[in-house]
Amino acid sequence: MLTAGGIYWEEHGPADAPAMILSAGLGGSGNYWLPNVKGLAERFRVILYDHRGTGRSDRALPDTVTVDQMGDDLLEVIDALGVPSAIIVGHAAGGVAGLALALKAPERVTCLVLVNAFSKADPHFIRCFETRLALLRNSGPEAYLKAQPLFLYPAVFISQMHEFIAAEEAQHLAHFAGAEAYEKRIAALLAFDVDARLGEVSVPTVAIATEDDMLVPYTCSERLAEGIAGAELAVMRWGGHACNFTDTETFNRLLLEILEN
Repeated sequence: MLTAGGIYWEEHGPADAPAMILSAGLGGSGNYWLPNVKGLAERFRVILYDHRGTGRSDRALPDTVTVDQMGDDLLEVIDALGVPSAIIVGHAAGGVAGLALALKAPERVTCLVLVNAFSKADPHFIRCFETRLALLRNSGPEAYLKAQPLFLYPAVFISQMHEFIAAEEAQHLAHFAGAEAYEKRIAALLAFDVDARLGEVSVPTVAIATEDDMLVPYTCSERLAEGIAGAELAVMRWGGHACNFTDTETFNRLLLEILEN
């Protein structure tokens, strides 16, 4: 389904269950969460959506993209659902979009779960994205996607799942959102900074981090938990940046335990 503003979304699970929106990271595709859906849709009305500029959503982006705009798109999905509020589970870029929405319209966010997210760009994070942008600009999308698993997955996962990752890489290349879209979305993440406003976040919040995240240091999640009043911190020992994908069982169990408490 499409919202009036052109955001693609789909739902899984009971229509009368609490709404849970899963918001993907930089790639923006709701399909990123497909491994998690079965375990979560038993208890929640799970919503997947494609970020604006990616996937099946409107590919047109303004000249300058901001995280606040990403939060507005999340709100558009909540409005399309016809519910007063929803649980937002956001991974990295999806997490900061949820954080922006929680600051703007806290009454629309039942609970905020920030997965390997951040309140401002970390020096390591910046270095990683400068490297990825250099690959995209100088060597093209294929080189950019070839390097992507190095930032998303633990080394042993890449070694054991190399055939799957090669197939995934080919699929991503076939559906690549375009260099301009990635340039704009990365610029939005690098410009994002609500570190001084964390004390204004008033919704129940949990930060989930992975110790071996190669892209966003787990200390960024520690900062979120420290700065947001009453926020919880949960740390997975293994799984890399894409921990919900590399260790779906542990991630789903952790998330459900958090939401049930």
